[in-house]
Amino acid sequence: MRLRIDLAYDGGGFYGWAKQPTLRTVQGEIEDALHKILRVPTDPTSSEAQAEPLRLVVAGRTDTGVHASHQVCHVDVTPDTLARAVGHMDVPPTVALTRRLQRILPPDITIRTITPAPDGFDARFSALERTYVYRIADRSSEVDPRMRGFVLHIDDDLDIAAMNAAAAMTIGLHDFGSFATPNPGGTTIRDVKIAYWRRIPVRPLIDDVDAMGERYRTPAAESGLLCFTIVADAFARNMVRSLVNGCVQVGVGKRSLDWFASKMATPLREGSTGPIAPQGLTLEHIQYPPNDQLAARAEAIRAKRTL
Repeated sequence: MRLRIDLAYDGGGFYGWAKQPTLRTVQGEIEDALHKILRVPTDPTSSEAQAEPLRLVVAGRTDTGVHASHQVCHVDVTPDTLARAVGHMDVPPTVALTRRLQRILPPDITIRTITPAPDGFDARFSALERTYVYRIADRSSEVDPRMRGFVLHIDDDLDIAAMNAAAAMTIGLHDFGSFATPNPGGTTIRDVKIAYWRRIPVRPLIDDVDAMGERYRTPAAESGLLCFTIVADAFARNMVRSLVNGCVQVGVGKRSLDWFASKMATPLREGSTGPIAPQGLTLEHIQYPPNDQLAARAEAIRAKRTL
C-alpha cells in the first residue's frame, strides 16, 4: 500500500531534503525513523530491505537551509509491515505510525498526517502546483531577531513596484535557464501561475482590538515584512531563490528591468543570477487534483517539456 505523509520542517539544520550518506537531511532522518519503527533492516544487501526499501518520494526537493510548512511525500509499505507500528495502541496503523514518528523524530521535523494514498497518487508527479514564499525584512521593516531563522534581513530600501514589474515577467510558460539548473535529462521550462511581492500590512495580534482595548494593539509577528509569493506547476533547482535575487537586485537599483527582461529572454546561467540566501524561503503548499485525476496527471507531467 502507498502512504501519503504531510509534514513540515525547519530547514536550518539540514543539508536539504535529499538523502546523503554523510550529511543530515530531512529524507535521511525520516527514513531512518521508519526503518526503526517498522523494524526493516537498513542494510541494502539484506533481502527484506531489498524487498521493501522504505524510500520516500517527495513533492519538491528543498535545498540546504530551505524550510517547509507544508511538504508532501509518499512511501510504499506492505500492510503487514505497517501493522508493526501498532504495538499495544488501540488505533489504526497510520495513526500509530504518526504518533511513533513524532516521538522519535527530532524537533525540527513535524509529521502532520499519514493517510492511505488514493489510487494513482504520486507525491511528485501528481502535484498540480507548488507555492513558495520568500520573506525579507528590509530597511522599512522592524527586524525581529526571533525570526532570523526564516526571514532574510537586507539593510536597503527595496522598490516594490520595480520588483513586481520584474516578477510579472516570470508569469507563464518560460525557459528559466538563467535562473535555474536542470536535472540530468530534464529542462528548466516551467509554468509560473502567480508571482508577486507584497508588504504584509501592520495588523494587531488580536482582530477585535476595539473590544479588547488599546493594550491589545500588539502587531502580528509578520507585520511589515516584504514577501514574495510564487506558484508554479514545478520548480527547477535554485529557481525561486535565483528569481528572488534577480528581483532584489532590481529593487535596490543595481540592475534594471531591461536586464531582468534579457535574462528571461536568454536562458543562460551566469554569475549575476545566482541564488539568494536560503533562510528566507519556505515551501508553503502543494496542490493536487481530484482523486480520479491523480494517475492522469502523473502520466502527463512525466513527459519532457518544450516551449
